[in-house]
Amino acid sequence: MATEGVSFGAFIRQRRNERGLTLLDVAAALEISIPYLSRIERDREKAPRDELIRDLANILQVPEDDAFAAARRLPPDLQGRAAEVFALYRRLSC
Repeated sequence: MATEGVSFGAFIRQRRNERGLTLLDVAAALEISIPYLSRIERDREKAPRDELIRDLANILQVPEDDAFAAARRLPPDLQGRAAEVFALYRRLSC
């Protein structure tokens, strides 16, 4: 699933709408406020903490890697290996 050029908020909003979920549905499942989720979707907040990104991916039934890519962040399991990830990416993109 391509996330290039799409903001994290737009990615979340699009996936939420595709699943037929309301802001209330998702906010309640995440135990966060509706205004906070709305601000995330409108890109008025930075991408949230890793745990919330993971939970959003689960609720919206999207691969975690896609959600982290939309947030322009490495998934937690790869964060400690960033140098290796970047080196592999550079080798594969040549």
